[in-house]
Amino acid sequence: MSIVQNRGDKPATSALRLRHCPQQPQAALITLHGGQADSYQTSQPWHLAALRMRPVLRAAASALPLDDIVLAHVRYRHRGWNQDDPLNDAYRALNELHQIAGPVPTILIGHSMGGRAALRAASHPQVHGVLALAPWLPPGEPFTQLSGKAAVLVHGDRDRITSPHASNAYVKQARTAGAHAGIILISNGDHAMLRRSPLWHRTVSTIATDLLSPPAHASGLAAASYAATDPLVL
Repeated sequence: MSIVQNRGDKPATSALRLRHCPQQPQAALITLHGGQADSYQTSQPWHLAALRMRPVLRAAASALPLDDIVLAHVRYRHRGWNQDDPLNDAYRALNELHQIAGPVPTILIGHSMGGRAALRAASHPQVHGVLALAPWLPPGEPFTQLSGKAAVLVHGDRDRITSPHASNAYVKQARTAGAHAGIILISNGDHAMLRRSPLWHRTVSTIATDLLSPPAHASGLAAASYAATDPLVL
């Protein structure tokens, strides 16, 4: 599937990079790529972490009506988390999206550091749900911002960069705060989402579609993960 841009990109200072924007959008998908714990190097679109999210966005959009959906990604100022830099960029991108498309339900799809930023940014009223892929979740990561919202975490069980156990613990905490939260493990999956990549992409496509439904009426893989006591394993 080819993703085209229907409106001109915002200036370089913008945090929102549009890939596709219909005239009357009904929803939005925004990706947030990974990075480093600390780095003030300028984030560039040709960095591997950013390139990794291009097929993820295509997969997420593949089962959705493009006439209704904004597709975009967050442009970071810096490669590192530093002092919540990607989170602040995510907030700026969501504010820009509101100006362009209005208060459309928005799904954030983040990988690694971007997964952390996406889960944090669930506090923004524009955010309807979060799909966090191999998220980086240090101890003490906040979770109450997910109250009343939907979040699915997907982690490779052989990830050596970020912890699937931390993701499982985070989901349990988020549930205590009233979130519709679930976790799915990719058997033999790695952090880069290269091993078993077709399964990663199919899972992203399915869950992105599920997340656009109201959490209380969700069905499919996302709903199954909310109801499961233990992580679902694919």
